[in-house]
Amino acid sequence: MNVGGRRRVVVAVTGASGSVYGVTLLRILRERDDLETHLVVSRSGALTLRQETGLSPADVHALADVVHRPADVGASIASGSFATVGMVVAPCSIRTLSAIAYCDTADLVSRAADVTLKEGRPLVLMVRETPLHLGHLRAMTAAAEAGAVIAPPVPAFYHPPRDVEDLVEHSVRRVLDRLGLDGGSREWAGLRGEAEDGAAARRNGDPARRPPG
Repeated sequence: MNVGGRRRVVVAVTGASGSVYGVTLLRILRERDDLETHLVVSRSGALTLRQETGLSPADVHALADVVHRPADVGASIASGSFATVGMVVAPCSIRTLSAIAYCDTADLVSRAADVTLKEGRPLVLMVRETPLHLGHLRAMTAAAEAGAVIAPPVPAFYHPPRDVEDLVEHSVRRVLDRLGLDGGSREWAGLRGEAEDGAAARRNGDPARRPPG
């Protein structure tokens, strides 16, 4: 939704490992003059942020336009009348996933996510856990059936990545693409080079090369 010339995006950071995804997302969004970010960091999310990134909640709050307290279920983002383009939970803990999947709206993260779903807006959950047992998978299925996009931050290597930061940024930009915000992720161009090499090999009488599985 476009409000006052700027579209609103809700970002939640919860206690799963992978706080860097939330931080990277906020840094990319901050470069966009057309977007207004609304941030909520859960209590566990604040602890994990400090442990994994060395950043304090204040450091991360500074990356957002508006910050909401996790217990403030009366915040603006808790209402469907508050227009947004969608919400991302990055990273999304299994506890948060379960709350969203089963409509347990006791805190602002789960309430804002529930509102996003009921209003038919994109909700992207960067669920961070492995290995997954049946309970995790059932919660993911329930959330997906309600309309959420389950997007575990699985690294891609086809770009190819230069370093860990590149891997993280690629996953985040793919999420922004899913929100319809043109994240600028690098597109897969296909195996044209591999196909051309295979054709040349066949012309030279060599066995055809197969693309990597």
